[in-house]
Formats: sequence, C-alpha cells, structure tokens
Amino acid sequence: MSRKTLIYRITIGCLVFLYLLNCLTPLRLHVDMLRYFAIKDCVELGCPPDSAAAKDYLPWGYTGLLLFLSKLGILKSFVLVLINCIYLFSSLYLIKKMFGDTINTFFFLLLILLNWTSLKFVMHPLSEMQYLFFSVASLYLFQRYTDTGKILFLLGSVALGGIAFLTRSVGLALAAALVTGLLWQFRKELIALIRKNRIFLSVILLAVVGIVIFSKQLGLNHYTGVFNKQFKEGVTILTIIKWHFTEWSELCFNLSIVKLIPFISYEKAKILFIVTGILFFAGFIYLLFFRKNKIPFIIKVYLLFYAVLMFNWPFYDPRFWVPVTPFVAAMIAQLSFPVKRLGRIAAAVFLAGYLLSGLASAGYLTYTSLNREVMARTHANGVYRNEYETVFFGKPVSDTAKHIDPFVLSVIQRYDR
Repeated sequence: MSRKTLIYRITIGCLVFLYLLNCLTPLRLHVDMLRYFAIKDCVELGCPPDSAAAKDYLPWGYTGLLLFLSKLGILKSFVLVLINCIYLFSSLYLIKKMFGDTINTFFFLLLILLNWTSLKFVMHPLSEMQYLFFSVASLYLFQRYTDTGKILFLLGSVALGGIAFLTRSVGLALAAALVTGLLWQFRKELIALIRKNRIFLSVILLAVVGIVIFSKQLGLNHYTGVFNKQFKEGVTILTIIKWHFTEWSELCFNLSIVKLIPFISYEKAKILFIVTGILFFAGFIYLLFFRKNKIPFIIKVYLLFYAVLMFNWPFYDPRFWVPVTPFVAAMIAQLSFPVKRLGRIAAAVFLAGYLLSGLASAGYLTYTSLNREVMARTHANGVYRNEYETVFFGKPVSDTAKHIDPFVLSVIQRYDR
C-alpha cells in the first residue's frame, strides 16, 4: 500500500469515526421530526380522528421505521443516528459500484462526508437518509438488470423503489426514471413488447388507475392542497425558482446563507446566492447532458426528474437535495483537475474553502453533540431550549422561560439517548 493510499484511508476512516461519534448526540428536534413522532404515537397509542397527527400527509415509510424500533424497545436517538449512518455509508458504496472506476473514490467520499447537509441530516431523525438508501439501492438494482437482463434485479428495483416512494413522495421522480429506463432499454423492441405483453401493460394501467383512485390514502391529495395553499398565500413561481437556486449555492459553497449575515446584508447574500446558484445548476446540467461522461442513463433521467420536481416544490430547504447530492459529487469526482495554472489555483481555492467549511461544520456539530448545555441553548436557534433544559437539568436555565410544550418534552424524555 502506498503512502498516499494510506493517508486517504486514514482520512476517510477519521471522518467515518466522526459520524459514528455523533451517534451520542441528544435527540435533535425538528418540526418535521416532531410530526413523524406524533404520527407514530397516533398509530401506536391512538389519537382523535380530527387531530393534526391523524390528518398529517407525511408518507408512512419513516413512521414505519419508528414504529418498528418502538416495538423492539430501541427507539432512541443513538439508534436513529446509527441507522442514518448505515443508510449513508451503504448508499455511497452502491453509488461507487454504479460509477465504477470512472470516479476518484477518495475525492467523492470527501465531498459528501464533509458536506454540511450530510453531516446535519445524518444526526436528525428525518426521512432523508432512508429515502437516499432505498432510492440508490433501487437504481443500483436497475442498473444490474440492464447489465444482466435478470428479472429478479428488476423486481427488486421496483420493490425498493416502492419503499422509497412510501418514505418520501419525491419518489415519483424515481418511478418516472425507472419507467423511462425500461423504455430506453427496450426502445427497439417497444412496439413488439406492447403487442406481446398486452396483459402486463394492462396490469400497469390498472396500477396507475389505482394510484389515482387511492390518491387520498397515499397522501397525494394532501400535497395538492399544500401546493394550492402556498400559492394562495403569495408564493410565486419566480420565488420558488429563486429559493432552489439559493439551495444550490448552499450545497456547492458548503455554507448556509445565514452564515453570511454577519458580513453582508441578507438581501445582498440572497442576490449573490441566486446568481451563483444559477451558475452551479447550469454546470450540473452541462456535466449531466453535454459533457462527455460515463454516467449511467438511469441516473441521468432520475436526476433530471428529481430536479424538475424540486423546482416546482413550493418550500425552501437545502435538505430536499440531500438524496441527490452524492450523485452530483460522483459526477464532480469524474473530472480531472484543471491543467491551466489559473484554473488550478481557482479550483484549489474553492476546494479549500469547501473542505474548511465542512470541517468547521463537523467540529461544531460534534461539539454540540457532546455538550448538552450548548446543544440545548443553540439547537434550532434555541426554539426547544426550555424543553431540552427541563429534561437535561430539571428546569429551564433561562430566567425568561415562560412556556414548555408538553409534547416536545415528552418526545425528549422518551427517545433521548
């Protein structure tokens, strides 16, 4: 083993250890995380049919995991973060298998393991990592199907794709990609396939009709209502597009826009991140479709459908892109370092900033994971401080504490590490 390879392995090993160390974090609360736990309690313990949890439209997949762990008696923060780590590491392994030797493995892993969204949302009990794993596994099996023609791989791909859809409704992009992949795979035989498989196609048609009929049970009607509500409250298409370009800058700079506020005004930061986000996304499209590459076709169409859905999603949050950032990192890891001096300097400076920002995020998150006092005071900008401190220290430390949410308090008491 060369010295260079040894250094690479030690570096990645240290990052993996850092992720696993954060399994010791207190339960990291989030608005959507509390909704998942409320739905879990509703199913497991019962709730009024007109309660918010009973009417919640979040998909069932992640709630199913919470219920399963609850029945085993191991629904704790440590276990949830450990499962997220397993989801992430397994996904990165499968993506590496899909791209093969076309990518620089060390660079690929470095980009993802030091991305602030990967770090943050591995530590949160949310559905992103579960969706990432099942969607990647579905795409991997589909690629295996196209390579071998074995129907079992296709059936496995569809089954895992179904779990991904039940985890997050953006799995519609995955379903569209799998269908497109099949059409592409059999593009020459498509007409003959239709003629010879009328029964099979009829079953697919019935499945589509079933989705429409049972759209309410699947939560699709709720999402339509959410879209309508957002637009009625003043959100415009232009606003949504600006949001998502800003998210791209946050991912590629490896920096949340709020970190710029001490240095420039929020309005100037928004303009900067929108402009750079347009450039980053244009670069993504160029790498995906115009530059010569060895990206599997199924990944290309999946990323395209996912991006189309996200640019129509009327909410702002960089975590929505977490399930596709490893693919983007793999695309970047296919590139060679610039040859020209100016290009090399620019790339080195940008990469150094990206990695330093990632190290800062990793250090801060680990510090808060191991320091309950700081965690209680700073997590989610202190929104849940009173509840955290009541559980950790017996009472709120802040003299201004006036309200404690009983449900939030209950969740921390039951499911903290």
